[in-house]
Amino acid sequence: MTIDVLTLFPAMFAGPLDESIVRRARTSGILDLRIHNLREWTHDRHRTVDDTPYGGGPGMVLKPEPLFEAVEALKAANEPAPRVILTGPAGRPFTQAIARELSGWPRLLLICGSYEGYDERVREHLADDELSIGDYVLTNGNLPAMVIVDAVTRLLPGALGDDASSADESFSRGLLEYPQYTRPAEFRGWPVPSVLQSGNHAAIERWRRAQAVRKTALKRPDLWEQLRWARPATSD
Repeated sequence: MTIDVLTLFPAMFAGPLDESIVRRARTSGILDLRIHNLREWTHDRHRTVDDTPYGGGPGMVLKPEPLFEAVEALKAANEPAPRVILTGPAGRPFTQAIARELSGWPRLLLICGSYEGYDERVREHLADDELSIGDYVLTNGNLPAMVIVDAVTRLLPGALGDDASSADESFSRGLLEYPQYTRPAEFRGWPVPSVLQSGNHAAIERWRRAQAVRKTALKRPDLWEQLRWARPATSD
């Protein structure tokens, strides 16, 4: 997969995406990550990417010209054409299901929001999608872009070494992950549940499913309600 990122602060990406699973995916060729500075597509000596909003109000708005020029240049430079995604509070809430959806695309182009956001013509005529990682305010869209890159990369074939790992994590089946234990079998008087030491794989699977259901209902009732209503109705 190729992921292009268009940002005003490319140095922010040096470090977080140079470690761990993302680094290994990049090194092995599973992920081709390209970070681009939006100011490269400006034409004045101040490299201006923003301007005051029509109608007045605080802050500045990202201008359409450099964004359109940048995306059109990146599209023309490489095939296939990417899915263009804005990061911003008006977007779809980013979920594991969306990460899996995006992992099926050969190429993504993430645009990091800044200031008071984008000229609306960018949303209407340039972007294919807009994603939000939560209902809170961040300085810019760089951290959301990093979150999206990380979550999508984990789902690429070969990125985790064992592809079954991503299918058994929290949110993959709509539930939080079941509790995990490792050695020692007893620590400070707290034992590992005996079923996990039994070797009975069917019993272990039943225990894990029950614990995942219990954990989700207690800790994330919002997820549990979604899952409950998503179940198909049964007839008597």
